[in-house]
Amino acid sequence: MNERETLKINQEGHLEIGGADCVELAKSFGTPLYVFDEAQIRRMMRSYRDTLQREYKGNGLVLYASKAFSCKAMYAIANQEGIGADVVSGGELYTAMQVNFPAERIYFHGNNKLPSEIELALDYRVGCIVVDSLTEAERIEGEAEKRGIVQRVMLRINPGVEAHTHAFVQTATPDSKFGFSVFDGSAEEMVSALLKMRHLRLVGYHSHIGSQIFEKASFVLAVEKVLDFAASMRLKYGFAPSELNMGGGFGIWYTDEDRRISADGYGEYLSALIQAVRTQCREKELPLPRLLIEPGRSIVGEAGVTLYTVGAVKEIKGLRKYVAIDGGMFDNPRYCLYGSKYTALLANRAAEKPTELVSLAGKCCESGDLIGVNMELPEAHIGDIVAVLSTGAYNYSMASNYNRNLIPPAVLVREGKAEYIIRPQRYEDLVRFDALPDSLK
Repeated sequence: MNERETLKINQEGHLEIGGADCVELAKSFGTPLYVFDEAQIRRMMRSYRDTLQREYKGNGLVLYASKAFSCKAMYAIANQEGIGADVVSGGELYTAMQVNFPAERIYFHGNNKLPSEIELALDYRVGCIVVDSLTEAERIEGEAEKRGIVQRVMLRINPGVEAHTHAFVQTATPDSKFGFSVFDGSAEEMVSALLKMRHLRLVGYHSHIGSQIFEKASFVLAVEKVLDFAASMRLKYGFAPSELNMGGGFGIWYTDEDRRISADGYGEYLSALIQAVRTQCREKELPLPRLLIEPGRSIVGEAGVTLYTVGAVKEIKGLRKYVAIDGGMFDNPRYCLYGSKYTALLANRAAEKPTELVSLAGKCCESGDLIGVNMELPEAHIGDIVAVLSTGAYNYSMASNYNRNLIPPAVLVREGKAEYIIRPQRYEDLVRFDALPDSLK
């Protein structure tokens, strides 16, 4: 196995994450189990933070993209590392505030923020709201007026950059539910409208071109397009952005089809983006804006593994071999949604080389309930512990109680010691909010 910064094989031939033996973790906490390496999470946050400090004179802020993995512990770590957070729902915002996350370092996104979410954001006095519709802007204006405040806002724009990624996670193509196009006049109309609102202060532009992107050129092109628009708005309305948020989307390693990038390597991606901002602002005679980025997957993705126990092995001769685990699409729906690929190994026999291709099957009542197909594994037996790598992002976030399965707990490993950051669900939790009408009693 090619070792990652967070993983290694110990003397017993077991997989370790953050110094903790995955076999022992499975014994202590049960499976399925999400496991996160705290050191790797911090390493990634610091890489982005320190690059901004070193190469952009600290005139910026890293915002952890909460949607990748949101819980109290993640916001506590982000706060300790001196970075901010972007949130996309009232639930993410509420969770951050439960650990007293500095509201001024929170940016609130979403293409359809509920009235109650806007009110919550204003009551918490979040640092900035990223506007994604005119009706939303008008609602924020009205609520801000009631409170006698002026709310900082950014405008999400769509620069039309097509990143090389799955269609469902491309967010800046001409046909997208997010943002306003710079080509059809809608973005300009929103700039004009926002500048007229007395209780909103437009501070800049936001753009996010997609996810799981490896080409630096995509980010550089996005900067060019966004600052082209900024220059035209300055010429027409006299408004130059004091902030520029270029989103996230940096790709991570899932399989050997993907590029392996070190923590320092991600700093190089940010360096390219910074250089593009400097060059474009100089050429367009724009003042250098405060620069924000929103990495999520690249901070937490490779820091996480999911552990399962093999419960059955079924071979259909000439067709396929199924290795069935005690999890499935209820704890990781990404294969079902996107056809996402993963690397798996047997945590209790991690030094053994793969000998066969299998389909890793979940326990849900769905034929499509798979973690992956044609996955390389040694011959698996009942009771083996399967570790699926790079599952820190979008697995717990997308988990459900489908088939009334329990969402797995999560533990954080620090110097070989693990503690819960999300406690196990119980069957009682599944029925807690069920209601039985009197007519059915």
